[in-house]
Amino acid sequence: MALPENVVELAKGKNFATLTTMLPSGHPATQVMWVDCDDECVIVNTEVHRQKFKNVERDPRVTVCIWEYDNPYRYAEVRGEVVEIVRGQRARDHIDECAHLYFGRPYNPDIIKSERVMLRIKPLADL
Repeated sequence: MALPENVVELAKGKNFATLTTMLPSGHPATQVMWVDCDDECVIVNTEVHRQKFKNVERDPRVTVCIWEYDNPYRYAEVRGEVVEIVRGQRARDHIDECAHLYFGRPYNPDIIKSERVMLRIKPLADL
């Protein structure tokens, strides 16, 4: 199933998103993230030492809300699951691509504390 056009447009733009995951306690945790997508999945990039990564390893259910930078009243919400965790050089290259979009330069390697990973999030079919 292809992502809706409005989701692709927002995810490919210089917009921000929130990623909501579930903590071990069952409470939600939400962080502001850079966002991207391919034809079928919303993509966020993080590091394996972060709580959000630990959360999705345990429970892949997430919600992503992407809003337009210049008009936060234009947004898209995607409820779904992390269906793939992409590791290695592909994930490292992806964070550089995101940094180029948001900052116009590669990601600062000095601030990377652990392995980079891409989380591919597939929307639920009933959205």
